[in-house]
Amino acid sequence: MKIVVVGAGPAGLYFSILMKMARPEAEISVVERNLPGDTFGFGVVFSDQTLDVFQRYDPESHAAILRNFAYWDDIEIDFKGESIRIGGNGFCGCARRTLLELLVQRARALGVSFAFGQEVKDLERFSDYDLVVAADGANSRIRAADEAHFQTATDLRPNKFVWMGSTRPFDAFTFFFQETPHGVFIAHCYQYEAGRSTWVIETDPETYQRAGLDGMDEAASAQFLETVFARQLDGHQLITNRSLWRNFPMIRNGRWSKGNLVLLGDAKATAHFSIGSGTKLAMEDAIALFEAFKAEAQVPAALARFEQARREDVEKTQHAADVSLVWFEQLKRFWNYDPAKFAFGLMTRAKAITYENLALRAPDFVKRVTRQFAEEQAARGLPTRGGEVPPMFQPFRLRAMALANRVVLSPMCTYSARDGRPEDWHLVHLGARALGGAGLIFTEMTDVSAEARITPGCAGLYTDEQEAEWRRIVRFVHTQSVAKICLQLGHAGRKGATKLMWDGMDRPLETGGWPLLSASALPYHPNSATPRPMTRADMDEVKADFVQTAIRAERAGFDMIELHCAHGYLLACFVSPLTNCRTDDYGGSLENRLRFPLEVFAAIRAVWPEEKPISVRISATDWKEGGVTADDSVLIAQAFAAAGCDLIDVSSGQTVVDAKPQFGRMFQTPFADKIRNEAQLATMCVGAISTPDQVNTILAAGRADLVAVGRGHLADPFFTLRAAAWYGVAIDCPQQYYPGFEAQRINAQREREELLSLRQRAKPVGGRVLGPATGLDVAAE
Repeated sequence: MKIVVVGAGPAGLYFSILMKMARPEAEISVVERNLPGDTFGFGVVFSDQTLDVFQRYDPESHAAILRNFAYWDDIEIDFKGESIRIGGNGFCGCARRTLLELLVQRARALGVSFAFGQEVKDLERFSDYDLVVAADGANSRIRAADEAHFQTATDLRPNKFVWMGSTRPFDAFTFFFQETPHGVFIAHCYQYEAGRSTWVIETDPETYQRAGLDGMDEAASAQFLETVFARQLDGHQLITNRSLWRNFPMIRNGRWSKGNLVLLGDAKATAHFSIGSGTKLAMEDAIALFEAFKAEAQVPAALARFEQARREDVEKTQHAADVSLVWFEQLKRFWNYDPAKFAFGLMTRAKAITYENLALRAPDFVKRVTRQFAEEQAARGLPTRGGEVPPMFQPFRLRAMALANRVVLSPMCTYSARDGRPEDWHLVHLGARALGGAGLIFTEMTDVSAEARITPGCAGLYTDEQEAEWRRIVRFVHTQSVAKICLQLGHAGRKGATKLMWDGMDRPLETGGWPLLSASALPYHPNSATPRPMTRADMDEVKADFVQTAIRAERAGFDMIELHCAHGYLLACFVSPLTNCRTDDYGGSLENRLRFPLEVFAAIRAVWPEEKPISVRISATDWKEGGVTADDSVLIAQAFAAAGCDLIDVSSGQTVVDAKPQFGRMFQTPFADKIRNEAQLATMCVGAISTPDQVNTILAAGRADLVAVGRGHLADPFFTLRAAAWYGVAIDCPQQYYPGFEAQRINAQREREELLSLRQRAKPVGGRVLGPATGLDVAAE
């Protein structure tokens, strides 16, 4: 087999090594534009888990890397004059030049040939090769020559950053946050060899301009930053090496190969430096491509396998990098935080690190964060259960409604009503979750008229019979639990008259449908019924339906109501420019598009008791260009808050059928975070939240005030009781269930003690704390 690798970076070199080891007879050449020894940047960083992978694939290069790496276990966060250390992370740093030299030496020893100082402008010279690997970096000329085929998308991030070095030593991966008259500068620092450390410095574009950095050369820029970080440098100087300010390019490619050509490393996909995964991603690409050739004899089949097997992992890493980089871009949002809360938010920003695993590796730090959460709540005039109780079990209050904890049963349609009337199903479903300990129970979207239903199985509250059934359910919740219960009011709009979810979600009824209303005459699916654009008379009638349902909700005894303005239903269709094409006072600007939803809100607020809260569910983004954006969601939330809304229930999408949501763990939480901390409003987050650990992580980091759990509650009605047992927290448990709760608590205490014992027995081996002993992900990976 004849292989050429274009680019002598970590990806190309490691792939060459692995292939030559497996196929000594293969002819493998590496072509590099730079001369031997040329490299830019300073150090690279790996976690324990990554090094363990390298050991499995090539023990010799792994050993060489370890001999030249600096190792550390802590992360240190320097914020507003306080330094906070968090251990148990496990990182190794190495000079980038050293890493490349080690890999080149290893490859040469195996028989790989090299051609340095050669620029590859086209691939004609490689026409007789079986495989061409384009590992020529983020600025890949090979990829750029055919970006249409590779479906390249480059997101140039707003923050400015520069790579520099220093002689200042570090014994921890350190973040410095330094405020100046121009703005805030951030330094990501780590030692990579004796007497040398990497300094990646970033700032927002406004600070960059105010500081005049756009007019400074490399030397002047370094001198300026030495004054910014004078205290942190402690007498050491910054070192430059083509240290030019840039914007980070987040690169994605829809295709990774063409014929016998494949993209590898940064040419294929980049990951932001804030999670330290760029070199990791590149070398794992090399491993995946090698594995593909182990499994497939033919090049086309191997490249297809590589892309199929590798894409999910790459996209997960890029998603984590996206979340991480946005945290740094939105630093102003968290600048007024207490240092411990700020550090907790930084550590948990990419979702790999959580409240629970931080409690294992840095128990005193998590105790401080937990205590600080209670103190902050007390300072806001809210009741607390003391500083030892995890955030999810701290009480919360909206107007006069007091919640025992922060866990919420998310509103979820069950399509099990008869003529809009809730049945025994709803009593058992909602009642069981109330008995299970959730502080607040949400009904499914409950429609304000028969014509407002999504499906024939949707619940309503527009008849006396429905009101009586809802009263029965509310009475059970109130008499048998400490939970509060909220009625979610809604109107399906253009998404109405559809089949039950399990018969074809959002698909129109074949018989028995009803006329549809919406902001504009746009069907949801091409074969859906076309709704009638609402007239003023229609608006008045629908508003009256909402008011009557709110009045019935009060008579039924609900503690709270929520107005559904999300997911492409009637009111959401007015808000989104994708579904509102009106030219009257209810279309056009965001202010106009909000006019009718705000009219409905004002009308129900007027008849709803002053002491009882109202929330609004919004879609914080439509997940489609031209639709509602995250920035719009702040304005939308502020408009409802000004009208008397007490809580923003933050969801997203489902507005149009061709939206492209980015799913993942807690994927909607960043929108709740944005609204809470930019608009200073109470928020509830929802979406792929499945564990008590995630609930505590979200709350402790200040990303939301309440956390709604949907599918987790479907699988386990006693989600909150089980969590209380795990954390050893006293909770109001039904007397009938108390023996079970107590047994669960005892077992959980034993499990926690065993887990802590395992952690404490993990000892350094050969200068390293073994990754598997911690069982934890790390910030850099």
